[in-house]
Amino acid sequence: MYAITTNRPDYCAQAVEQLYSVLDPEMGVSVIDLGLIEQIDVDVAAQKIYCRMTLTTAFCPLGEAITNRVQQALQETFPNFSAAVTLDFDSRWTPDRISETGKSILDR
Repeated sequence: MYAITTNRPDYCAQAVEQLYSVLDPEMGVSVIDLGLIEQIDVDVAAQKIYCRMTLTTAFCPLGEAITNRVQQALQETFPNFSAAVTLDFDSRWTPDRISETGKSILDR
Protein backbone atom coordinates (compact mmCIF):
# COMPACT_ATOMS: atom_id res chain seq x y z
CA MET A 1 0.00 0.00 0.00
CA TYR A 2 1.13 3.55 -0.65
CA ALA A 3 2.18 5.81 2.23
CA ILE A 4 0.39 8.95 3.30
CA THR A 5 2.83 11.80 3.93
CA THR A 6 2.37 13.59 7.25
CA ASN A 7 4.07 15.87 9.71
CA ARG A 8 2.11 14.41 12.67
CA PRO A 9 1.68 10.62 12.60
CA ASP A 10 -0.49 10.69 15.73
CA TYR A 11 -3.07 13.00 14.17
CA CYS A 12 -2.76 11.29 10.80
CA ALA A 13 -3.63 7.91 12.32
CA GLN A 14 -6.83 9.36 13.79
CA ALA A 15 -7.72 10.99 10.49
CA VAL A 16 -7.10 7.81 8.50
CA GLU A 17 -9.30 5.81 10.86
CA GLN A 18 -12.18 8.22 10.22
CA LEU A 19 -11.52 8.44 6.48
CA TYR A 20 -12.13 4.71 6.10
CA SER A 21 -15.81 5.70 6.43
CA VAL A 22 -15.66 7.99 3.39
CA LEU A 23 -16.61 5.89 0.38
CA ASP A 24 -16.31 6.59 -3.30
CA PRO A 25 -20.04 6.52 -4.14
CA GLU A 26 -19.55 4.76 -7.47
CA MET A 27 -17.16 2.06 -6.27
CA GLY A 28 -18.20 1.59 -2.65
CA VAL A 29 -14.55 1.61 -1.52
CA SER A 30 -13.08 4.03 1.02
CA VAL A 31 -10.85 6.90 -0.03
CA ILE A 32 -8.11 5.24 2.04
CA ASP A 33 -8.46 1.83 0.37
CA LEU A 34 -8.51 3.50 -3.06
CA GLY A 35 -5.30 5.35 -2.25
CA LEU A 36 -6.77 8.80 -2.82
CA ILE A 37 -5.36 10.50 0.29
CA GLU A 38 -1.79 11.66 -0.32
CA GLN A 39 -0.93 13.94 2.59
CA ILE A 40 -2.34 14.92 5.98
CA ASP A 41 -0.54 17.71 7.82
CA VAL A 42 -1.52 19.37 11.07
CA ASP A 43 -0.74 22.80 12.47
CA VAL A 44 -1.64 22.33 16.12
CA ALA A 45 -0.92 25.93 17.10
CA ALA A 46 -3.23 27.28 14.40
CA GLN A 47 -5.69 24.39 14.88
CA LYS A 48 -5.73 23.52 11.20
CA ILE A 49 -5.59 20.21 9.40
CA TYR A 50 -4.60 20.05 5.74
CA CYS A 51 -5.42 17.15 3.46
CA ARG A 52 -4.07 16.75 -0.05
CA MET A 53 -5.78 14.12 -2.13
CA THR A 54 -6.39 13.01 -5.68
CA LEU A 55 -9.22 11.32 -7.50
CA THR A 56 -9.23 8.32 -9.80
CA THR A 57 -9.67 10.80 -12.65
CA ALA A 58 -9.55 14.58 -12.85
CA PHE A 59 -12.97 14.43 -14.51
CA CYS A 60 -14.67 12.48 -11.71
CA PRO A 61 -18.30 13.66 -11.67
CA LEU A 62 -18.52 13.06 -7.92
CA GLY A 63 -15.20 14.70 -7.05
CA GLU A 64 -16.76 17.62 -5.22
CA ALA A 65 -18.99 15.32 -3.17
CA ILE A 66 -16.01 13.14 -2.22
CA THR A 67 -13.79 16.06 -1.22
CA ASN A 68 -16.64 17.63 0.77
CA ARG A 69 -17.18 14.35 2.62
CA VAL A 70 -13.43 14.10 3.37
CA GLN A 71 -13.50 17.62 4.80
CA GLN A 72 -16.60 16.81 6.86
CA ALA A 73 -14.99 13.63 8.23
CA LEU A 74 -11.88 15.56 9.26
CA GLN A 75 -14.02 18.22 10.97
CA GLU A 76 -15.88 15.48 12.85
CA THR A 77 -12.62 13.90 13.97
CA PHE A 78 -11.02 17.21 14.98
CA PRO A 79 -13.94 19.48 15.94
CA ASN A 80 -11.69 22.26 17.26
CA PHE A 81 -9.68 22.42 14.02
CA SER A 82 -10.53 23.83 10.63
CA ALA A 83 -9.99 21.39 7.78
CA ALA A 84 -8.80 22.25 4.28
CA VAL A 85 -8.88 19.68 1.49
CA THR A 86 -7.08 20.29 -1.78
CA LEU A 87 -7.02 18.21 -4.94
CA ASP A 88 -3.70 17.45 -6.56
CA PHE A 89 -3.34 15.66 -9.87
CA ASP A 90 0.44 16.02 -10.19
CA SER A 91 0.99 12.43 -9.13
CA ARG A 92 -1.50 10.43 -11.12
CA TRP A 93 -3.66 7.86 -9.42
CA THR A 94 -3.20 4.28 -10.61
CA PRO A 95 -4.92 1.04 -9.58
CA ASP A 96 -1.64 0.07 -7.87
CA ARG A 97 -2.70 2.36 -5.01
CA ILE A 98 -5.72 0.20 -4.15
CA SER A 99 -5.25 -1.77 -0.92
CA GLU A 100 -5.89 -5.50 -0.72
CA THR A 101 -9.14 -4.74 1.11
CA GLY A 102 -10.17 -2.38 -1.68
CA LYS A 103 -9.36 -4.98 -4.31
CA SER A 104 -11.45 -7.60 -2.53
CA ILE A 105 -14.42 -5.20 -2.39
CA LEU A 106 -14.09 -4.41 -6.09
CA ASP A 107 -13.85 -8.12 -6.97
CA ARG A 108 -17.27 -8.88 -5.44
